[in-house]
Amino acid sequence: MYAVISTGGKQYRVKEGQTLDVERLGVDEGGEVSLRAILLVDGEAVLSTPSALGGASVTAKVVGEARGPKIDGFTYKSKSNQRKRWGHRQKYTTIEITKISKG
Repeated sequence: MYAVISTGGKQYRVKEGQTLDVERLGVDEGGEVSLRAILLVDGEAVLSTPSALGGASVTAKVVGEARGPKIDGFTYKSKSNQRKRWGHRQKYTTIEITKISKG
């Protein structure tokens, strides 16, 4: 059985026991979080309509936090001495999928 969940504007295909990094959730380490299932596949049964997914849920445990790679940027306009350096490092929450239920 696997499910497709949506969090942070992205979609992930998950199975029980899988760990993955998602956009920062703001939940403390060791906490539980419930995620919305968009699609649920159990053998030959595929649940995809909102009425069929009404009771479906995906539960995950927060394992920790991680940080993505540093992205450095530099913009400039020639001949006018306009220069700007910027950087970004995305923060992620590491979760472990503990339970997928049909409802």
